[in-house]
Parts: sequence; structure tokens; C-alpha cells
Amino acid sequence: MSRPRSLAIATSAAVAVGAVLRRTGLWSDGRVLPVLDTKGRPVAGSLAEKVFLDVNGTRQGVILRSRDVTQPVLLFLHGGMPEYVLTERYPTGVEDLFTVAWWEQRGAGLSFDPRLPRASLTAEQLVADTLAVTDHLCERFGVDKVYLMAHSGGTFVGLQAAARSPERFHAYIGVAQMVDQRRSEARAYEHMLRRYEELGDERMVRRLRRAPATVADGTPRAYLRVRDTAMHRLGVGTTRDMRSVLTGIVWPSLRSPQYTPAEKVRTWRAKVASSVSALWDEALATDLGETVPALDVPLYLFHGIHDHTCSYDLARAYLETVQAPAKGFYTFRESAHSPFLEEPDRARRILREDVLAGTTHLADGA
Repeated sequence: MSRPRSLAIATSAAVAVGAVLRRTGLWSDGRVLPVLDTKGRPVAGSLAEKVFLDVNGTRQGVILRSRDVTQPVLLFLHGGMPEYVLTERYPTGVEDLFTVAWWEQRGAGLSFDPRLPRASLTAEQLVADTLAVTDHLCERFGVDKVYLMAHSGGTFVGLQAAARSPERFHAYIGVAQMVDQRRSEARAYEHMLRRYEELGDERMVRRLRRAPATVADGTPRAYLRVRDTAMHRLGVGTTRDMRSVLTGIVWPSLRSPQYTPAEKVRTWRAKVASSVSALWDEALATDLGETVPALDVPLYLFHGIHDHTCSYDLARAYLETVQAPAKGFYTFRESAHSPFLEEPDRARRILREDVLAGTTHLADGA
């Protein structure tokens, strides 16, 4: 075969592969989707941007979104992996109220670096990173304080950051708040085993019985291997309607137009490297009820009543005992682990009428 013909065939094949990748969404330029008006046009004065910051000596990624950059600033701390990609399927509308910084923390997503020492992934370091990112946002947007909102594993860092430096924050919003995760996992295990016994799923019962999670022994690897599958099949995982991590998180993240192919690869390399969370062992060894018994900023906890990833009962009990200038617990009755994604209208109403106003009128029992 002649060289020109070989080149032509290779070029045609590359074009065909490229077309398939673009059609499936696997190939993308990584540009952040604009904030649109009701007619599908970019809103004048809005912000949709991906930036990379030097945070305590490491390059870390942040996605910024706002309908109006004069709005209050909100820093969002993700959980086990960056949830921003899920907002494509579950739009939150939070950018209508705040200038939102979806920060992808050290060792995760846009901020993954295989050269980063695993020993640097500690709660102490991530609290320091949180405060550094907060200072950057204050400087960029000309504000003295930001709102701090954290989800799931992010709440382990977020609550401690708010306690460490309350002068930087207007309020702390914990979504699916971690408290005593070792006890939470033991309760989740007992719930799942009981439910699968009731459903007659003998295969899942056997898998769970071979890998018990207990307060005394924690979460063995065999339990962690079955944990996500068992939770999502019962609708007590990420969202009530998500039955599979593969179809609910992995595939949507690979198809997202807002990340380049290299960024998508980094996201999943980071997830594989960290397993459930880079801070998992530290979180299991910590009871935040003892570590943070008081907070000097208003405290708002959003929790799905069907959540067994982070215990609803333990979070509610923590709210009863913690000291704070204002505090409110908000039950989301149609949600599992991600009420800001599952019930976005209710979440926005609470943010608008309670959090921004500094009140708790919409809280449970108010």
C-alpha cells in the first residue's frame, strides 16, 4: 500500500473516530456551559468560567458560575468526587442566588496530580486549602466573607474550616452532614441487610453478611466493595432515582462537555486512588460532635430522610447539641443523599429565605 493511500485511510479513520467521540460526548473542549436566560441566550453580566489557582503550592481547579457577579459568594465543597458534573442532569439553580465556586479539592477531579504525596491528603491540609480558596474568592469578588456549603465527605472538612476561621464565613450549610461516620456506616449496614432480607435478595444478603460494618471493626474492604451497589439499588445512595453508579455518575461524567478528555481521565484516576474518600480513615476515627461542639457562625443542615450514606439521625442529633448563633435542620422528604440536587426548588427557597436572611423560619419545628 502506498504511503499517500495509507495516510488517507488513517486520516479517514481518525475523522470517523473523532465524529463518534463527539457524538457520544466523550470528546469535548471542556468549556463551562454559560448561564442562560429563559430564551436560551447567555445572560448579560453572568459568569461561567473554569480557573486554576495556586493553593498552598498545588494547582487546583474551580468552576465559577453566577447569573450576576454582584451576588453573595458561595464556596462549595464536594463529597467523594466532584458533584458539579451531576448538575447537568440535576440543575440546582444556585447560581441564581450566589456567585458559586465549585472547587475540586486537592487530589480530586481537576486538581488531581499523580505526583502529589498521599500523606498530604489530610483534613488539616484540606482545611488550610479551604481557607486559602476562600481568601482568593474574597479578593477576586471584593467581599469580606463567603457562604460555605459542603456536601457529604466535604462536610468533614467544611465544618472544621468554619469552626477554625468563622470570621471568613457568613454561614455554614452542611448537606448530608457527616458526624460520626463509623457509627453511620454500622447503621447503614444494618439497614441494608434488613431490607435485602425483606426483599428476599439472597445473593446480596450473602455478600453483606460476609462483610459486616460495625462500630468496633469499622468498614472492611469487602464491605466497601459492595457498599455503593447495595445503597444505590435500595435508593438510599446518591439520589433516590439513581440505581447504578456506572449509569448515574460514571457515564454522565465521561459525556460531560465541560471537561476535556484529559480532565475526565484525571477525575477517575483520582477516584480510583482515593476509593470512597482520601480522608476516609481519618473520618472514621473522628466524631465531629466532639471535635466541633460549637460554631460561631449560623449553621444550616440539609438532609434527605432516605439518606443512609451519611446518617440522617446522627446529623439531626448533632444539630440538637451543637452551639451556634442560629441553627436549623431541614428534612427533605423526597431525597436520599443529595437533597440540593433532588429537591432544588426547596433548597433554593431555604437558601433565599433563611440562609441569606440569617433566619431559620423554614427549619423543622420552626
